[in-house]
Amino acid sequence: MDLKPTKPLSGFIELLPAQQRFVDACAARMLGVLRTCGFSYLDLPAIERAEVLTDKDNWDEIETQMYLFQKGDTKMGLRYDGTVGLSRFVAGHLNNLTFPFRASQFSKRYRGERKQRGRYREFYQMDMDIMDINSLSTNYDAEIISVIQQTLNSVSEFIGDNYVLVGSRPFWDALFNYLGLTAEQKKEIFILIDKREKIDGAEFDAWLADILKDEGLESQVKSVFANGYEYFQNKSEELDAAIRELTEFMKKLSAMGVKNAKIDLSITRGLAYYTGLVFEFKLSEYPELGTAAGGGRYADLAGKFSKTKIIGVGAAIGFSRIFVTLAESGKIDLSRFESNVDVAVLVMGDENLPYAMSVLNDLRGAGVPSVAFLDTDKKFKNQIEYADKIRAKFSAIIGTDEVKNKQIALKNMTTGDQVSVTVPDAIKMIK
Repeated sequence: MDLKPTKPLSGFIELLPAQQRFVDACAARMLGVLRTCGFSYLDLPAIERAEVLTDKDNWDEIETQMYLFQKGDTKMGLRYDGTVGLSRFVAGHLNNLTFPFRASQFSKRYRGERKQRGRYREFYQMDMDIMDINSLSTNYDAEIISVIQQTLNSVSEFIGDNYVLVGSRPFWDALFNYLGLTAEQKKEIFILIDKREKIDGAEFDAWLADILKDEGLESQVKSVFANGYEYFQNKSEELDAAIRELTEFMKKLSAMGVKNAKIDLSITRGLAYYTGLVFEFKLSEYPELGTAAGGGRYADLAGKFSKTKIIGVGAAIGFSRIFVTLAESGKIDLSRFESNVDVAVLVMGDENLPYAMSVLNDLRGAGVPSVAFLDTDKKFKNQIEYADKIRAKFSAIIGTDEVKNKQIALKNMTTGDQVSVTVPDAIKMIK
């Protein structure tokens, strides 16, 4: 019989135990920050109706990145982000939620895209959103950024410092209106600006010239990057309002303790999605990972689910992009995550098993991570080697004398020191 493959599908995550413990430890710290900041954790379904995931009825035209399938007459798909499910949830529970509503999510997402470094077909994202009905102060946009930075800072020993770039969709809308651009030109320039960091200057200029076909208009757009957004003050009321919003917003970030924030108007993000201020976080020590977190304001979170207008600001941290990539890269010292065991209970003979199991239960009851080597007929050499291989901090050796005296021989696996103690005293020493 031919053996079946042992490798997972390309783009799907499978970590070794030490790597997984590292990833889990980072997630726990970050979720702790969100909990402290008052976000309600939601565990929403991984599968949604296809009509929830997309507005298109013809499956031949549905985005190729979605994993779609059919059960009976029901068309379904795996979630590809956290926002769609959140939109449905909020619209369906308007009367059960208190607004402004703070929601956090941490779950696997699925996208059928080409596997790349830091990009997976199955991946974890960590989301946070603040929503309200009809209106939402930009103070919440600033708070979201502050919370993201606190969340990333909680694992700074692994990922180093971070910084945030802030962009403004209202500024660009106001500028395009001032320049008298068509709807199609606006759309194409947004796409171009979004690619600005990925192409060289000559290509950007050529693409811009092809869209606008007017050197004066081209110069105005390029002057945003050359002279800054304040260059456009007193050009129009709409521009003045956008400039004022952005200037005041940066002051709010400073007041909320956000460090390393600066304006970068090449940040545009989801063109059909965000309507206000947008932002992206980068990691200073790992620029190759790209955007670590990003988000912005959206004008109508649940528009296709409810007639109630729900304004929101949200962000997602590319958890797998950061932590799974680093775990697999060898750039993180995982030695502290090599073991999840403090004590290996070694049993010298089957007749000593009942007492050994009572010791094991006492250790676990005291919150000491412990395992027992239950091949009681194995020699001491084999058992102590096992304790060493699993990197246990201590071995609790139990033989006839230990059972008789109601003690254990506690061996420090680092120093080699060994003492005979009672279980309560052993717990104190271990902790």
